[in-house]
Amino acid sequence: MLLSRWASLGLDEALGQALVARWSEPHRRYHDLAHLEAVLSGVDLLAEHATDPNLVRLAAWYHDAVYQGAPDDEEQSALLAEAELPGVGLGAREVAEVARLVRLTAGHRTASGDRNGEVLCDADLAILGSARYWAYVDAVREEYRHVPDDAFRVGRAAVLRNLLALPSLYRTPLAQERWEVLARKNLVAELEARVTLL
Repeated sequence: MLLSRWASLGLDEALGQALVARWSEPHRRYHDLAHLEAVLSGVDLLAEHATDPNLVRLAAWYHDAVYQGAPDDEEQSALLAEAELPGVGLGAREVAEVARLVRLTAGHRTASGDRNGEVLCDADLAILGSARYWAYVDAVREEYRHVPDDAFRVGRAAVLRNLLALPSLYRTPLAQERWEVLARKNLVAELEARVTLL
């Protein structure tokens, strides 16, 4: 299924297979093939809002292509896109846009009118407004199992507060309608649980 999605972009099959291998690394518990599929499905759902849906789809493929649970994962993923995409025929403008979009997923903060960025960030954050939220929370903790509990609770609480500080978690009208209310409830519930443990 994922490789047929890749084929629809008209790019080198070997590169798609290499990206699938990255997303299949054994240390991944949430940022895995299921997450990639979910983000791509979210992009499809919101595609009418984007100015270039296929570049957003390509950015989705790269947005966690490098994932070590490190602060610079998004930057490393953007650098990977910049290194690989010129070799499969993308122009400099297209490569720069994909890399820019990947970097946006580090903080999910978009400028007003950035329609491509809004679609990618909304698709990436769709899990927050999902009934599968608590399974996502458990999987993220498993990915950070190398971090002691106290440090993880402090770091995760900061992430939750940053998300809740956004005027809206979602920028596209459809995502706001579908996910905003439940996402805020989920984030508040997790933050309250974390704070009681601090």
